[in-house]
Amino acid sequence: MVEDVEATVQDRMKRRDALARKSPPLVWIILDENVLLRPIGGPEVMREQLALLHEVALMRTVTVQIVPQSSDYYLGLEGSFNGLTMEAGDLAFVEAPGGGRIVQSAPEVRDFGIRWARICASALPWEASRDLMAQAMERFA
Repeated sequence: MVEDVEATVQDRMKRRDALARKSPPLVWIILDENVLLRPIGGPEVMREQLALLHEVALMRTVTVQIVPQSSDYYLGLEGSFNGLTMEAGDLAFVEAPGGGRIVQSAPEVRDFGIRWARICASALPWEASRDLMAQAMERFA
């Protein structure tokens, strides 16, 4: 459980600001469709959040893909992680309640790259994913 909600929100807002920089990072996000359907915070909050997600998905440096509910088991169900490609090398960050861990070992980072590719293979193309986001927004209108 997050103790300082306000600080957590401010940290996330700062990360979002990175997308508006002169040289923004390339971001590729894969989400499970259930994220679009679970009414956390109520209909108004969900609509606002989905509208923001849809807006971000239209940015030239951002790709958002959705794994549909119709998919059977896929590797993303085993837990979330972030892959980071930097000049100094690739890393992965495995998320967990209360924190996570940074993965630096080349073989383990490569395994996360393979896992990522397999998760992407389960996701809808970006156009269909954006359409699904728009449909989800309408549900919360």
